[in-house]
Amino acid sequence: MKLNDITDNEGARHARIRVGRGIGSTKGKTGGRGVKGQTSRSGVAIKGYEGGQMPIHMRLPKRGFKNIFRLDYNVINLGKVQTAIDAGKLDAKAKVDVAALVAAGVLRRKKDGIRLMATGELKTKVDFVVAGASEAAKAAVEKAGGSVTVIVPKPPVEKKKPAAK
Repeated sequence: MKLNDITDNEGARHARIRVGRGIGSTKGKTGGRGVKGQTSRSGVAIKGYEGGQMPIHMRLPKRGFKNIFRLDYNVINLGKVQTAIDAGKLDAKAKVDVAALVAAGVLRRKKDGIRLMATGELKTKVDFVVAGASEAAKAAVEKAGGSVTVIVPKPPVEKKKPAAK
């Protein structure tokens, strides 16, 4: 089965009624909306309304937790760095950090730092300055003769509000 083979069941979706003009067209005047009331007008928002009963989306329990202090890293593989070096976009002799990768066009934007992963093969001696690296990536870089320096990124500083008088 492929994604483009998936179809809805026959008759599960109704075609939109092409509204006529005037009562002679059989689908004119009220246009299949019945007579008066909220649903005969545009801008109806009663899909989740359950007649005053607490709606299902409010009855169900909330789950999870969103950590507002979590850092968002760019993940980059060794194979992608090697491709950039081979293409001449990245200088292997200079230290490879976020700024160098963004300037080379390997990364689109600077986030909170780089996480180095071991997918692909690194043949060139490269010195990395990153926020994190997998053990396999460190081993692969050191095997190629390079080094990995892990720096801890600083969390964003909160501005203190002045004391109220």
